Amino acid sequence: MLVIRVPFRPTCQVMLSERHAAMLDFERSWWENTDPRDQVIRARFQCSPDEYHAELTTVLDDPASMDHDPLVVRRLKRLRLRARKLRHGATEVASGGGEGHHA
Repeated sequence: MLVIRVPFRPTCQVMLSERHAAMLDFERSWWENTDPRDQVIRARFQCSPDEYHAELTTVLDDPASMDHDPLVVRRLKRLRLRARKLRHGATEVASGGGEGHHA
């Protein structure tokens, strides 16, 4: 008899708060809204867009967020990494550290 054992994979015991789940849900489909994004963030989450994005960063780092919506979390993490690389590259070029810089 062939027995296939699936390794035990613990699930995340901590659930996202309703607010954090709503943030991920919003990120999944914000472009479908006809109102400006910043305006929707202020109305729905009662905070400034800067505060929203700071909180969203902590949500993305929470392992429970992957249980809620792994596609959105991966997409947002990729965008965050791309933005960091662009900022880092812009800093290099601005400081003269980029390739092709001639004096």
